[in-house]
Amino acid sequence: MKNTISVTTMIVAVTLLASVSIADEKDFLKATILTDEALLTAMAEAPADRVSDQPMTHVESAEGRLGIGVVHRPLIAAGGPIGGIRHHKQSEVYRVMAGSGTLVTSKSMTENNELPADGFVVTNLVGPSDTGVIVEVEHSQVIGTGDIVIIPAGLAHGFSEITEEITYMVVRVDPERLVALK
Repeated sequence: MKNTISVTTMIVAVTLLASVSIADEKDFLKATILTDEALLTAMAEAPADRVSDQPMTHVESAEGRLGIGVVHRPLIAAGGPIGGIRHHKQSEVYRVMAGSGTLVTSKSMTENNELPADGFVVTNLVGPSDTGVIVEVEHSQVIGTGDIVIIPAGLAHGFSEITEEITYMVVRVDPERLVALK
């Protein structure tokens, strides 16, 4: 009798898990559309005098969570220290909507500061990350309207100069589902 109950319990548990997996899989099978108007509105509403990172949506997918946001950065004069950020678990894809600047990347930074694990930036935007100063520039490229940039997880990135306020749509790939759904 005890074995029958254990087997029955196991069958019920497996059936429930299977139905949850199937339901979860089906939840991934829907399109999410962000209109050009919504992106342009976010761009227009970004404060011009500071960095602004506005999350638009985060959705589930079979590969993890995917987030889309709009980032605005004000002018930066050339010649100063290059502030950088490195996301430990998330890759990013940018599409420049307006403006131009010189994007730099490096495998290393100095003066590293881990972002607070319970802070807004980590929990709602980029997951575990650190900031610092990029000293050893490994790649430098001017980017502008229409350009697409792919930043792999673990690569420090920042701007050495922004000659025209830059705004870009960002797609964030969160394979470990570390960022909250929006």
